[in-house]
Amino acid sequence: MAKQIQDAYIVAAVRTPIGKAPRGMYRTQRPDDLLVAAIRGALGKVPSLDPAVIEDAVVGCAIPEAEQGLNIARMGVLLAGLPKSVGGATVNRFCASGLTALAIAADRIRVGEADAMIAAGVESMSLVPMMGNRPSLNPQVFERNEDVGIAYGMGLTAERVAQQWKVSREDQDALALESHRRAVAAQRNGEFDEIVPFEVVERVPNLATGKIDERRRTVDTDEGPRADTNLEALAKLKPVFAAKGSVTAGNSSQMSDGAGALLVVSERIVKQFSLAPLARFVSYAIRGVPPEIMGIGPKEAIPAALKGAGLKQDDLDWIELNEAFAAQVIAVSRDLGLDEAKRNPLGGAIALGHPLGATGALRAATVIHGLRRRKLKYGMLTMCVGTGMGAAGIFERV
Repeated sequence: MAKQIQDAYIVAAVRTPIGKAPRGMYRTQRPDDLLVAAIRGALGKVPSLDPAVIEDAVVGCAIPEAEQGLNIARMGVLLAGLPKSVGGATVNRFCASGLTALAIAADRIRVGEADAMIAAGVESMSLVPMMGNRPSLNPQVFERNEDVGIAYGMGLTAERVAQQWKVSREDQDALALESHRRAVAAQRNGEFDEIVPFEVVERVPNLATGKIDERRRTVDTDEGPRADTNLEALAKLKPVFAAKGSVTAGNSSQMSDGAGALLVVSERIVKQFSLAPLARFVSYAIRGVPPEIMGIGPKEAIPAALKGAGLKQDDLDWIELNEAFAAQVIAVSRDLGLDEAKRNPLGGAIALGHPLGATGALRAATVIHGLRRRKLKYGMLTMCVGTGMGAAGIFERV
């Protein structure tokens, strides 16, 4: 007999501060340590929950190798001190890895296969190169003209979007400036209350004593937002992906390090442990688009997620549209008519950073707490994805 679909509730949603890569505050910190901090932080929000009821952890990671290889999900669970009975699986959908992990965890609960799950995302762009240590594309990508877009760098796809959707350099820089302005204001107003502090440990050789000195400091603030940026400074930056292009380091997302974790449970667990849900996971959609214009992916995923939720776009109170590039954010927003006041009200990845596979978990925590703090009902997280995809997830404050 088929099981009845049940609701999946998010009872904790946290993230570490986001560090700038490759020379930021996490430059020597292992990604599995970041993941452990996020998992422990999430568990700390619901002290009444018995960790033994958690069945599995699904963790997103875009480049799951080297320091973030060896199934970092299971490594994180064990290092965080959870019972050995808690499993772990690492998933990769590039920039949507964290959101995909959350959708998988929620679906396990919705179909009745689990009652308590960890969903998380982690990425160290300081320690693991963006394409990995030994990238190797199938030669057929270059032999088939219709597939060559797979080989395009992300910046080149953004240039394609800017050209096709006629997004000016001035508009891209203006969005970048607004991202920083909103992020700085949010920091000053204490609106990133989903952050759990992280203790940075640095070990430095002491030539005088012949020993290793250990330095510890606690960080609790994102490194990326800049209060001193302005349109004049952004306009001086040269294009980095095409000689006559408009995409610059200033109107693109920052390379970053970070981790986020959420606890997803069934109604039975909510009642058993007297938990107060933050949000209900409503719907999720993934759609493919041509790889050479991958940034337009949310344009296809958003309507699909809305249809799955039985909602209209106007029903959304908060839209977290990941700022991989200003060009694609503007193109998607224009085509769908997104409300700029609802889009990234606390700034986006241009200011805050984009630690690839972690971003879905980080931004999910942001939108969920934003709904709670401002007493709003529906929020959405959406993003473009490498090789031509768009992903979107919808949450309801409860």
